[in-house]
Amino acid sequence: QVQLVESGGGLVQAGGSLRLSCAASGRTFSDYAMGWFRQAPGKERVFVSSIDWSGGATYYADSVKGRFTISRDNAKNTLYLQMNRLKPEDTAVYYCAIGSCWRATHGSDFRSWGQGTQVTVSS
Repeated sequence: QVQLVESGGGLVQAGGSLRLSCAASGRTFSDYAMGWFRQAPGKERVFVSSIDWSGGATYYADSVKGRFTISRDNAKNTLYLQMNRLKPEDTAVYYCAIGSCWRATHGSDFRSWGQGTQVTVSS
C-alpha cells in the first residue's frame, strides 16, 4: 500500500511561484501514473494534472496549462507540481493521488489520496 504526503504549500502573491511535492512510501511508486487535484473552499475537488509512470507523458487541465508543470523523480519516490504565474483562483488545497492511467481526470479513477497541502494566492 503506497502512502502519499504532500508538502510545499503556502501563501504567495499573485504572479508568484510555488513547488509542491508529494512523497510516496513503498518501492512501487514507479509503477503508477500519478495526478494532482485541488479543492477550493465550498467547491468540488477538480483535476489539475497527471503524469505517466515514466514522466514522459503529462496532461493538464485547461485552467493551468502553460503555468503549471508536473514531474516526478522515481529514484526519490516523489511527484512534483511547479506552479508559476499563480492567480487568486488557484487558491485551494492540493492533493496528489495514484491514477488508473495517465490520462485519467476523474477523482474516481484515483486512489491513495494524500492529506493535502494548502495553497493561498493573494491578490
